[in-house]
Order: sequence, then C-alpha cells, then structure tokens
Amino acid sequence: MNCSAEKASRKWAFGAFGRMAAAMVTVAAGLLLPELLSGQALAARASRPAPQSAPWGDLFGIHPPKHRGTVRRAAVPLPRPRPADAPKPESGKAEEPAKEAARDAAKDAVTADKPGEQAAPLPQPSACRLALTEAVAIAPSIPDIHGAGGCGGEDLVRLEAIVLPDKRRVSVKPAAILRCAMASALADWIRTDIAPLAANLGSTVTDLDNFDSFECRGRNRVVGARLSEHGRANALDVRAFKLADGRSISLTDRTVPRELRETVLHSVCARFSTVLGPGSDWYHEDHIHLDLMERRNNYRICQWNVWDSLPQTAPLLPAGRPEEAPPREVAVKSDAGKSGAAPADGKSDSVEPEAAPKPSADKPATKKRRHDRRS
Repeated sequence: MNCSAEKASRKWAFGAFGRMAAAMVTVAAGLLLPELLSGQALAARASRPAPQSAPWGDLFGIHPPKHRGTVRRAAVPLPRPRPADAPKPESGKAEEPAKEAARDAAKDAVTADKPGEQAAPLPQPSACRLALTEAVAIAPSIPDIHGAGGCGGEDLVRLEAIVLPDKRRVSVKPAAILRCAMASALADWIRTDIAPLAANLGSTVTDLDNFDSFECRGRNRVVGARLSEHGRANALDVRAFKLADGRSISLTDRTVPRELRETVLHSVCARFSTVLGPGSDWYHEDHIHLDLMERRNNYRICQWNVWDSLPQTAPLLPAGRPEEAPPREVAVKSDAGKSGAAPADGKSDSVEPEAAPKPSADKPATKKRRHDRRS
C-alpha cells in the first residue's frame, strides 16, 4: 500500500492533515517575529529565566541553553619580594634577579601543586667511578651513549691524563673515550709497569700515543663484521710512548731493543683479556690492540710476535777471496781446456787425444746403430 504524502488526499477524506505542519510553522513565525524585532523584548527575555520547554520545542529542536559551570583558574603565585638588605643590581643586570625570582616561584608552585611527587634522583656513581679519582687519572664522566647496532655503553669517561704516584701526569693524546673499567685498567698499567720501565731507561714517561679508542664500527673496519670492542668503548690501540728526554718508544719498531718490547708484552698480556700486535693479522702491524672483552672461562688472547732487531748493515755481496789463499788450479785448467789456449808459462799438462783410426779401403765404413733408449 502506497502511503506517500502526495496521494494522502486521495485515499483519506481528511487529506488536509498532511499540510498541518506547514500551517504550524507559519503561525509560529508570526508569533515570534515581533519579539525578535523588539530590543526591549530581547532584554526582558534575557532577564527572565528561560522556559523549561516550548510546546513546539520538540518539533523544531528548540531547547533552552545550558549554563556551563564557572571555570576555576589556579592562582599564579607572585615572586618573592626582594630583601631590603640585598645589594642593588647593576645597570644592565636588573632583569636577572627578577628572572631568578620568577624561576624560583615557578618551582615552588610546581612543588605546591604536586606535594606527593619528588624530583627524580640522580644516578649514583659506580664503584669504579668512585675509585677513579683525580689522584689516579683525569677522567671526567660523560653521558651514556646508545647508538645503532649496540654501539656505546654506560659509565663512560673521557681519559685525558694519568697521574703518576709522584704527581706527574701522562697525557693521553688524543683523549680517549672509554668505559670506566677500561680507563682504570690503563691507569693502573701505566702507573705500575710503564713508569718503572721508563725510570730504568733514565727518564719518565710523559705521553701515551692513542691510535684509536671509541668508534662505532665492526671488527677491523670490515663492513658487516661483528661489533668491535672499540664500538663498545672497551678497547684502546696504543702505538708508542714518549719520554721526557724526547725519545719515542714505538712498540712495533724493530729497532727498539727486543728485551724492552718483551717486557711490555708480558705486562699487557697479564692485565688485558685481548692483546693483538704484529703477527696476529695485517691490521695490527703498526700498533697494539688492548681490550677487556669478557669470554667464557676467562679465556684470554695474546697474539704479539716480538720480531728480532734488524741488522745494522745488510750483506749485499759475498766476501772477497783472501790474498794468501792458494790459486784455483782447477778453474784455470778448465778455462784453458775450453778455450784451447796454452797456459801463460808455455807448458801444457793436458794430454792430446789419440787420433781416430781411419777406415780401411777393404771394408766400407758402417754407421753405428743407436740402441733404443726406451727399453
């Protein structure tokens, strides 16, 4: 059955009921128009309370406005007054005390708003950091590093110098970024082993040649290789020491006495878990790699071949024949026999070969057959 509004008048006798909505809209507009045009009516309407609902409110969607609650704003604390006995600010710095007072007031306001919350406590220094004082090394702490692929570490320091027991400093050039444990091991090595070694040479150690420390890379700088201990700030490459008298002791120089290099070898292999030098691979022919890598069962690697010193003058030609040596008669005979010349004294010790027999006229000459050598 079709109940559309267009055919309602044909189906029922009271079809005019379909047009009742339009008539009500016209009547409502006629009643409200005078009030909307009158300013007094608007003022009176605003002063008296709004009706709860109009008869046609539900029909036209007209509802009384809802009053929202009053927004309460927190009182902004004022800065504390300046004490009377405080010195007067100089010209050009008058704004600084005001800014400081405003910052203090803001901090007090935050603390007052959140009495239950306290500032996050600063991380406590490690035992290594407490032991690595300025009496041992100049190594200020630096923030932790968290790089890609596991690079970086925590409890890091920048090792700038090592302080000897006699208060002299051994500069690390350039300064090395290391973990505190690695920096402490290096400081103990220099103070305990290298300083007495330099004293035996009649001088003192002043500088440590740092070839490489922290660097986010793979082993031996090979792309795709496992992360090096340098990437964990747990390794140092040492190239040489410098003494106060100007001498430089290179640990891979073959002109340095072998005993001195072997002494350094025994000292580092006893302190560090990894020692790589000449003979380990061609990456460590000009420096010594030291790290504190942790392995199972405290396994250590010490690969450093201390090569012998090079000779002062390399032999290029064989030694000359002594003058008192007897003459080489065999060599003279062989030369005379090959050339066919007579000796210098006109005498010849060689024997002339016998003449070959001539073939007789009765028998023709025959060729000798060669035996088969393959048999």
